[in-house]
Amino acid sequence: MNQESTAPAPRHASRGQALYARLRDDVFEFRLLPGARFTESEIAQRYGVSRTPVREALLRLQTEGLVRGYFRSGWEVVPIDFVRFDHLYELRKLIEVHAVRQLASAPLGEEARVLLDGLGARWVVDKAQRLDDARAVAGYDEAFHAGLVAAAGNPEMLRVHGEVTDRIRIIRRLDFTYPHRIGSTYEEHAAILRAIQRRKPDNAEMLVRAHIERSQQETRKITLHRLHTVRGEAHQESSS
Repeated sequence: MNQESTAPAPRHASRGQALYARLRDDVFEFRLLPGARFTESEIAQRYGVSRTPVREALLRLQTEGLVRGYFRSGWEVVPIDFVRFDHLYELRKLIEVHAVRQLASAPLGEEARVLLDGLGARWVVDKAQRLDDARAVAGYDEAFHAGLVAAAGNPEMLRVHGEVTDRIRIIRRLDFTYPHRIGSTYEEHAAILRAIQRRKPDNAEMLVRAHIERSQQETRKITLHRLHTVRGEAHQESSS
């Protein structure tokens, strides 16, 4: 009896999870454009599902800052707000600068050493060992920066850093659109790790600041270009 009564839950959960992943990917790829308005019924029809997983998926996306709901007026993909992203990047920079200064200034504990060794194994590699898949590199890049903060040993700082990461992901992942940015990321990550290893806090701070600021500038340019291209294509389709 217990098995029969609980069996439908995983299927329902999997439908909701699958829809969440599809919607999230469509927002990230600008198939659902920033500022686009829609209802739950429209999403249900578009993806061929019932409204229950639609609402669950949208609520989850709302907690990530990707969509927002309006009372009796449907939903909207959150518009790109570069002022907000600038503020988030500034907070990210403060957290990571503090983390690397601490790591480069004080003796490392066992847990911090293990974390940093793991990051080194991923990023301090020969060119032939570097990944070229943009999506995979974006995920490992997030893990690198989270790893630096985790190694510093402040769980509350790590929690806030994770929230910032969630909110800038929609544009940050575009940093790896071009191959040269992947190569630069490998080199800059390796340099940061070497500065920590050599106990040079000023150098580590300078490298992290420059790395984050460079990424911020690149993602802004790429985001604007992608939005212009996608909107132009959508306009051509609607006119034809």
